[in-house]
Amino acid sequence: MKITLVAGARPNFMKVAPIIHQILERKKKNAPIDFRLVHTGQHYDKKLSETFFKELNIPKPNINLGVGSGTQAEQTAAIMVAFEKELIKNPTDLVLVVGDVTSTMACSIVAKKLRIKVAHVEGGIRSFDLRMPEEINRMVTDAITDYFYVTSDIAITNLKNIGVNKEAILFVGNTMIDTLIANISRLKAPLIFNKLNLKPNKYIVLTMHRPGNVDEQNKLKSFLEEIISSSKGLPIIFPAHPRTKAILSNLNIEASNLYIIEPLGYLEFNYLVKNSFCVITDSGGITEETTYMKVPCLTLRDNTERPETVSIGTNELVGTNPKNIKKAIKKIFDDNWKEGEIPKFWDGKTSKRIVDHLLSLNI
Repeated sequence: MKITLVAGARPNFMKVAPIIHQILERKKKNAPIDFRLVHTGQHYDKKLSETFFKELNIPKPNINLGVGSGTQAEQTAAIMVAFEKELIKNPTDLVLVVGDVTSTMACSIVAKKLRIKVAHVEGGIRSFDLRMPEEINRMVTDAITDYFYVTSDIAITNLKNIGVNKEAILFVGNTMIDTLIANISRLKAPLIFNKLNLKPNKYIVLTMHRPGNVDEQNKLKSFLEEIISSSKGLPIIFPAHPRTKAILSNLNIEASNLYIIEPLGYLEFNYLVKNSFCVITDSGGITEETTYMKVPCLTLRDNTERPETVSIGTNELVGTNPKNIKKAIKKIFDDNWKEGEIPKFWDGKTSKRIVDHLLSLNI
C-alpha cells in the first residue's frame, strides 16, 4: 500500500510524525506499506527547518510544493493545482490528511476528484463557528472523507450527526499526544529559561495569534493589560510570531514582567509549558498538550473544537472579553483550578491503531 501523507503547517508535522515512525517500524518487519511525505508549503516557518525535523526525528518531505501565502482562495487554488500534479506524477492508494488547515481541505478535494481514497486524522472535530476558516476546512474535508480517525466521543457524535457510516469512524486517540509522549523526556530549557532564572510553576506562558484577538490593537492591548495586572508580577513569556510582534510594537506596553520572544522549537516550547504556572492561549493544539501535562490553561476564545480539553482536561474557555481574565487567573492563584484527567486513548498508541487499520484495508 502506498500512502501520501500531507502536511501544510507546522502543527501538521507534529500530528503526522508518529504515523511516519509507525510506518517505518512496520516496513522493517516487511509490512506491505510505504509513504510519500508532501509538504504543501502553506506556511513558511523558519523553525520548520532541518532542526525541526531533527527534533521530531522524521525525514524531510519528499517534496515541498511551495505554495506560500495568499488569500484563502489563492492559497486553496495554488495547493490544488500543485497537489494534482504531484498525485499524477506519483500515484498513490490513499491520501492521508491531518488537522484542519487549508491544505487539509484542498488536498482532500484533489484526491477525491482523482478517485483516490482519503483518510482524515482528527476527523469530526467542530467549533460550530463558521467565522473560522478552519471550521469550513473541517466540514468540507469530512463531507468527502472515506476513513475518519477521531480523537474523542464528541467527534464520533458530530460525524454521525452528518450521516457518516459508523464503520468509517475509527476512535484511535490523538497523534499530537503520541508526539508529546515520545518526546517528553527530551524536552529542553530554552535560553530564556536560564537567562531569566525562571523557576518551575513561577511564570506564565502566553500565546496569541488569532486575527480576532490580535488584529485590533486596542483589544490586544486590553488583553495584555489584564494579563499583566492579574499576574502578581510573575514573568509572562510570550513567544510571538512576526505578524503578531509587528502589531505589538505599536502598543507601547511597558511591563517589567512581560517578555516577548521569538517562536520556539517544539522541545523548548513544551518544556516551558510543562513547567509553567499556567498557559494563556487562543490556540487549539496547545490546549491538548496542557491537558495531557495537567497544566492550567485559559483559552481566549468563545468556543473550541476540542471540548474534551474543557469537559475532561485542564482547559477553560475564558472568552474574548479581556475583563474575564482576572477572575480566571485568580482561581489558579487560589488553588481552585480543576485537576483534570487525560481523555481516552491519549496514550501514545494512536499511530499504531491508525497503521493497524490502514494495513487492514483492501485498496
